[in-house]
Amino acid sequence: MKNRLQKQQGEALIFDWNSLDQIGKPIGQRPIRLNDETLRDGIQSPSAIDPPLEQKIELLDLMDSLRVAAADIGLPGAGPRALADVTALARHIAKQKLGIAPNCAARTLAQDIAPVAEVQQRAGIPVAAYTFIGSSPIRQYAEEWDVEHLLRVSSEAIDFGVKQGLEVAYVTEDTTRSNPRTLDRLFRNAIEHGAKALVLCDTVGFATPDGVRRLVQWTQALVRGSGEDVRIEWHGHNDRGLAVVNALFAIEYGVDQVHGCALGIGERVGNTALDQLLLNLKLLGAVDWDLRALVRYVETASRALGFPVPRNYPLVGEDAFRTATGVHAAAIVKAQKKGDRWLADRVYSGVPAGLFGKRQVIEVGPMSGLSNVMHWLERHGIRAGEAGARAVLRRAKASNRTLSDDEILAEVRSAGKPKGPAAAPPRARVG
Repeated sequence: MKNRLQKQQGEALIFDWNSLDQIGKPIGQRPIRLNDETLRDGIQSPSAIDPPLEQKIELLDLMDSLRVAAADIGLPGAGPRALADVTALARHIAKQKLGIAPNCAARTLAQDIAPVAEVQQRAGIPVAAYTFIGSSPIRQYAEEWDVEHLLRVSSEAIDFGVKQGLEVAYVTEDTTRSNPRTLDRLFRNAIEHGAKALVLCDTVGFATPDGVRRLVQWTQALVRGSGEDVRIEWHGHNDRGLAVVNALFAIEYGVDQVHGCALGIGERVGNTALDQLLLNLKLLGAVDWDLRALVRYVETASRALGFPVPRNYPLVGEDAFRTATGVHAAAIVKAQKKGDRWLADRVYSGVPAGLFGKRQVIEVGPMSGLSNVMHWLERHGIRAGEAGARAVLRRAKASNRTLSDDEILAEVRSAGKPKGPAAAPPRARVG
């Protein structure tokens, strides 16, 4: 009953323009499959640490709790340590019966694909080989390749993988800057030789949503014409800041699987942020499963890869649900006084904090009003009176930043000894 009332209330209080988009097949009418690249493409970030195996396993378990469908568990052809870690991760998936389908990256070379087959044999479960090669004219020019070379190398690699009993996905790097005549030949060749997936890569973050639509629809027509059951996947980067948006459009236009990394970690400015993608899919109603582990997943990835979470990062950043602005805080406080946690969590937030195990935070700073101070004092059980509250507000107005808990308490004491606890408690939270 409560959930139904909240839904009715939400429909009355929030008009959702996002649900009106009718481009393509609306999100939420088919299964959403995500491929987590954190343990391969994420680690390739020049600022990331390749974490120890124990932390990789912890991340893998969190991916499973978030119902991530697949995970790139590494590039075993990179060396002995990589091979050992990838083998251990695949064995962990098998032993724990995780719902994740493992895959490994490999160049279109037998020497890279053979270790993937070795991992599959050792783990006793299927491990897909994602074989990649550059396809754009600019890459061909730099490498001194021609299309015939790409076709020959690709055919040999796919044939080798299939003979090893691997599922092979064909990954064209820089797909979004590749000529359709070249892609036509490469994709048809890959399908003919047994590739089970075509991965469209926005390797340098070049695509816009219109580009995503044209490329996806063009590839869909090619696959339909082949008569084969071949997946289409999307792998995006964030150089233009469009990675999450492009991934959402790729899903809407009908790709079968989308790739991403925790925190958007990856080469240069990174990959599609898988956590932001899940956040948006949840709010769009495209996934209905529990995502309260999402915050822990991002925080774990941050620690494991040595990659700090920016303060203003969505959902997980320190400032995500924190405000010291008077108008914002006043609206939240008024909602709270109505006894309506649902309302307090949404009146000044497009992301309901409680849905992901977090809470709204009200603090005191130069943009605050008296309601911020009164709320802060009330939440901390401090009866400072109006004089004490106004003393804190004066201090805040004279400051160039948000006040710390210790600074507020010191101001209260200077205005008169408070009748509540003297020790500094944790930040005030609504909810």
